Amino acid sequence: MDRRPDLVTAPPVATPDTRLPSARRILGVDAARGVALIGMMSVHIVPAIGTDGSTSTTYLIASGRSAALFALLAGVGLALASGGPTPRRGRPLLAAMAATVARAAVLALVGFFLGAFESGLAIILVYYALLFVVATPFLGLRARVLLPLAAAAAVLTPVLSQWLRASMPPPSYGNPTLESLADPFGLFRELTVTGYYPVLTWSAYILAGLAVGRLALADRRTAWAVMLGGAVLAVLAWATSWLLLNAGDGLAALRAAGAGQHPAGGRPLDMALTTSFYGTTPTTDWWWLAIAAPHSGSTFDLLHTIGTACFVLGLMLLSMRVARPALWPLAAIGSMTFTLYSLHVVLISTVLPDTIPNALLWHVLVALAIAVPWRMYVGRGPLEALAANAAGTTSAAVLGSGRQSRAIPG
Repeated sequence: MDRRPDLVTAPPVATPDTRLPSARRILGVDAARGVALIGMMSVHIVPAIGTDGSTSTTYLIASGRSAALFALLAGVGLALASGGPTPRRGRPLLAAMAATVARAAVLALVGFFLGAFESGLAIILVYYALLFVVATPFLGLRARVLLPLAAAAAVLTPVLSQWLRASMPPPSYGNPTLESLADPFGLFRELTVTGYYPVLTWSAYILAGLAVGRLALADRRTAWAVMLGGAVLAVLAWATSWLLLNAGDGLAALRAAGAGQHPAGGRPLDMALTTSFYGTTPTTDWWWLAIAAPHSGSTFDLLHTIGTACFVLGLMLLSMRVARPALWPLAAIGSMTFTLYSLHVVLISTVLPDTIPNALLWHVLVALAIAVPWRMYVGRGPLEALAANAAGTTSAAVLGSGRQSRAIPG
């Protein structure tokens, strides 16, 4: 069964107090998560290739970008939960680190469970859990340090990945399950380097998100800077890739080298560059690092999608100031993406497969029908509450005296 790149789920979000000045910021982050979730659903359900034989509009807009948005927002959430603009120090920082690892454990357990479903989707949660663990040592850093680290990761990790994978066996292209633990080295190799969401290259997203989360996101000027800066980065990355491939020898070199055993080789090059590369670039030629194709993990893909993620986040932060009632349902969806993502996987595997008429509409309606009343009358989603309880208990154990670290909504 064809497996398609998938959603990154966001860390649980505390119920926002709309009386506080930071409420717009919180709702804006949630709304951005809602955009990512609906974008992910559309990529899962709408075919990559339209009836006319060209790449569908859905893929042109959402493929790769929705997953990157969730990954970046994961970093934003971790930054907000560990002090926001002012990182924690001392024992509170250690408590935040321990809480992050506890959240990662819950994500991994649910991810292993969902991996057993015949969904046809590439389940991200186990990758995501390891990404949380990787982010832990960076929780005490400020934006001025995190931004250069994110840039370095975007530039250097694709080169390192290309070099490492040339001598590695091909991935299984299966989802991690509990049975995968029988081969821990193979599982670690796929999670970090060769799989759908390799943590090596995806570290750029989490570091960029941590950096953005350390900014004063409640400030209007910061929101504008995030949005416009993201737009400029996205355009520059895509344009540079296009020039390298079309004005230089890139495309000719790629056609001559081919994709080898990489699954992207099953489609014409022009079409492959607009659909999905399943997490990595082919290793047949170094020119593959010049592409900006969705889920390729190249430098230009990482920079472009970090830019689009920042643009969406900034747009939602600003939009919440003028259209909060209209966007609140979207924010409600975004406040419980862990739960709704997991439900989406189960539904698409069972009673709401992507083959039914209006499947995308049904999945969005189910998300709205659950998220809006749940957010109004309960608060955290059930899986968000599970992760938050694990994090709170772990944090309290580190802080001692029964105290629980106070998480900032994000």
